[in-house]
Amino acid sequence: MVRDNYPGITITRMVRVPLTSEERDRGRRLGEVLREARGDRSMTAVAAAVGMPVETLRKIESGRVPTPAFFTVAALAGELGLPLDALVEGCAPPLDRSRPA
Repeated sequence: MVRDNYPGITITRMVRVPLTSEERDRGRRLGEVLREARGDRSMTAVAAAVGMPVETLRKIESGRVPTPAFFTVAALAGELGLPLDALVEGCAPPLDRSRPA
């Protein structure tokens, strides 16, 4: 039974727009850059240092969370000594050499 009729209250259904393939690819590249920057450090140590669950870091690094919050990414980049501009560059799509400039 669905109850959407509450007097004086409007219930709005939230719908998240599906991610594009480019956004999912960018999320995978973000995970790769962070994983590479983490090097030999354990996920547990990095996650603890920034105050996040290790499972969240695992999801970001695997691309299962392709659009993490900015402050989450900034905290990870800071802990890993990764400048944000280098992170942005690492997440950029590969150049398409087949198209003329």
